[in-house]
Amino acid sequence: MPKHTEFNNVITLKQALETAEAGRFAVGSFSPRYTPMIAAVLEAGQQAKSPLIVQISQKELIRYGITPAEFGEEFYRMVGQLNITVPVVLHLDHTKELKVIAEAIDAGFTSVMIDASEKPFAENVKESKEAADYAHARGVSVEAELGMIGTTDYVETDKDEELYTDPQEAAEFVRLTGIDALAVSCGTAHGVYNVKQPKIDYDRLSAISALTPVHLVLHGGSGVPADMMRQAYRLPGGGVSKVNIATDLELALLAALGREERMTNAECRALSAEQLASGREAVKLTVIDKMEHFVCSAGEAGRFIL
Repeated sequence: MPKHTEFNNVITLKQALETAEAGRFAVGSFSPRYTPMIAAVLEAGQQAKSPLIVQISQKELIRYGITPAEFGEEFYRMVGQLNITVPVVLHLDHTKELKVIAEAIDAGFTSVMIDASEKPFAENVKESKEAADYAHARGVSVEAELGMIGTTDYVETDKDEELYTDPQEAAEFVRLTGIDALAVSCGTAHGVYNVKQPKIDYDRLSAISALTPVHLVLHGGSGVPADMMRQAYRLPGGGVSKVNIATDLELALLAALGREERMTNAECRALSAEQLASGREAVKLTVIDKMEHFVCSAGEAGRFIL
């Protein structure tokens, strides 16, 4: 399969977030969850003239029945077939095993996330540094997590426990691991906000940003009010540069199909051409809306030197 070196617009996470932070916008990290929806996410970026990140997590790979190789192959096939020219990152989200990280890098992923956030600090440092050393040797960016981000649907993570990131610990963690991006816990959660509502701790974000040289990431972007998110990446001195959005895309797809239950990837691939077209359009419009109003990355592709 083609690797990212054949497409100069497929870049690393570090490259994407350096430009985003300088421009005071965020890059949306969109999880299509089904391989037939990768095209919709890419088309949205092209239409909005926006940089973007296409991602999938280890739990999503398992839940939807996809391998890193299959996801990577479809991603690169669509980048070529659709003539995508905007900056794009292929990212492996929440992952617990170095084996899966290695598979993703072999499949052409330009960014990976090691998530050992549920472990004691020393173990999190050890595993994150090991992943960073492995990925950096292969030209791939690394994201890690400190603190615990809650969840409401368990697709991406196992626990609903939330533990806010400590700024001093974050500074030490970044120094010891050498990671490129840090996912922080400061009031958002994975999934749909039903009872608990998001409330971002901006003072905590500012303190972490002041003490660390890396780019900050907010997970659980689906359902967060746009004005709340905009404030998070426009903080003086630098704020959030990457926002993860997954649930909103799947809800748009399912609504377009008139169904409530999730599918497997095989079931999605077996949909009729008409159903796939309807689903892709819904996902594309959702992503464009997020780019225009949520992360404000629409029209920012021109900032990148590729």
